[in-house]
Amino acid sequence: MSDAEEAFELMTNNTVEAVTESELRELAADPEGKRAYVGYEPSGVLHLGHMVTATKLMELQEAGFEVVVLLADIHASLNDKGTLEEIREIAERMQEKFVAFGLDPEQTEFLLGSEFQLDDEYVLDQHEFCVETSMNRANRSMGEIAGDDAERVSHAVYPLMQALDIKHLDVDLAVGGMEQRKVHMLARDVLPKLGEPAPTCLHTPLIADLETGIGKMSSSDGVTISIEDSTMDIAAKVDKGFCPPTADPDPEEQLSSDDLPDGVEPADVELENPVLQLFEFHVFPRFNTVTVERDERFGGDVTFDSYDALEAAVESGNLHPEDCKAALADALDRLVELGRRKLAIAD
Repeated sequence: MSDAEEAFELMTNNTVEAVTESELRELAADPEGKRAYVGYEPSGVLHLGHMVTATKLMELQEAGFEVVVLLADIHASLNDKGTLEEIREIAERMQEKFVAFGLDPEQTEFLLGSEFQLDDEYVLDQHEFCVETSMNRANRSMGEIAGDDAERVSHAVYPLMQALDIKHLDVDLAVGGMEQRKVHMLARDVLPKLGEPAPTCLHTPLIADLETGIGKMSSSDGVTISIEDSTMDIAAKVDKGFCPPTADPDPEEQLSSDDLPDGVEPADVELENPVLQLFEFHVFPRFNTVTVERDERFGGDVTFDSYDALEAAVESGNLHPEDCKAALADALDRLVELGRRKLAIAD
């Protein structure tokens, strides 16, 4: 396998799509000096939903990319997440947690949005971007991020700034979860009108809410697992996790109308198995093997060396969901413990 093919495999591992694949292959052929970024709104706690893209950044570093992490304090302010002073305190702590989780501080550039988003050139570019973008397009882009709350003028400005960040950070690759896709497509459409190249974009999957399998893991709503959780916290949260005996649960079999808001039917819902998602996108990218400890009456301990093997065991009925959850709690605790120790030392 060539170096370019190895880089491409690292770049696309555990992703949903590249826009476009041919552009991504060009970057993989010569990653030296290329820059990739993810933006994070400093609010709430750093949890495993955030870390899907952070793990991707680690893989991009391994492939040869320079990595930029934007701690978007101005965006958080536009989204009414507190005063700038409060948001910047969260951003500082967030940076410590990213490093504790595994991002190499020597190879990662951490930036606050306010370090460049208040400059004259950025503000003038923002005005030009506003002229080139309809309100409907801005609201659609923000709707993927904020859901039904995308109603304020600030929420229309928010995605325009995200797209403009790509120019001012001088990045070659924009990385984000699938909720960022419409913003990235906005950037690809409008930045060329400002004389800038359309950015290549890479999208990672969203981790579903752990308890319901619906929506996405969020510190503001639902159950999350954070780097600050104790061993007992993790065990209790995973024990409540939604884990049907399949990686592709049927909402009409698993849900009733009573489980959903008025007017929403099970067939309208995208349902995931978040326990298996956490194995796929967090555990196996960091550990070579996973051992499920079981009583001899139930087959004894079994070790898996890939996510596909574990999923197949669940699908076939050879691995019970409760045993699966117990193994996940242990693996996530080991994963989080790496960060806990580093944060304790830093404190």
